Amino acid sequence: MTAIQLQDLTLGYERHPAIHHLTGVFEQGSLTAVVGPNGAGKSTLLKGLMGLLPPLAGQITWHVGVAKFAAYLPQQAELEIDFPITVEEVASLGLWQQIGWFRGINQLLRTKVAESLAKVGLSGFARREVNSLSGGQFQRLLFARLLLQEAQVILLDEPFTAIDQRTTTDLLNLITSLYQQGHTIIVVLHDLTQVKQYFPSTLLLARETIAWGPTTTVLTTANLARAQVIQEAWDEQAPICGRRAS
Repeated sequence: MTAIQLQDLTLGYERHPAIHHLTGVFEQGSLTAVVGPNGAGKSTLLKGLMGLLPPLAGQITWHVGVAKFAAYLPQQAELEIDFPITVEEVASLGLWQQIGWFRGINQLLRTKVAESLAKVGLSGFARREVNSLSGGQFQRLLFARLLLQEAQVILLDEPFTAIDQRTTTDLLNLITSLYQQGHTIIVVLHDLTQVKQYFPSTLLLARETIAWGPTTTVLTTANLARAQVIQEAWDEQAPICGRRAS
């Protein structure tokens, strides 16, 4: 069953396309890596899926049976951690759809927060201030918050950049567990070894779709070389073209 469908989708900034003419589907309950050269439009695609960037052309369709609500984790560079707030308070932000922005959490929900922290290896950290955490611990905290959102669709943008290997492995295993529970998960990554080991499906981008399907058939030498050539030839100031997806 289709979760999200892209139809001749073009996304960009100030009428200049960053990715163009994407057509395809993310199946419900799928685990997909989005890969490609630097500047290929991977993060732009996630922003489009989240509704943060309206299409310049084409459309994104969330299908019946899939709530149009996704848990989204942007790159760490876009996040600020230098403020006086506790680990428990940050994690509890994942409950906002259940309790709203201004209500406190009761003991039942506090227990739920503690359970999410335990799942990411942060038991006993609830009262710690966020600015005392290492990069890996902070990323674990963001995953705990994500778990509390209980979203059917999860979008992650380079979630393992600049964190330690143990944290990376633990979080990859958590992603695998969520996939096995039936969540639809889309992850932007640059480490192809991780993609080959953990991700059944891959979308290879270079401003357009190079290949989309089973990871073993997408990550070929020929496809990767073609992606690099197309990306290097890209004109940043190009207008939207008139081509339609086949």
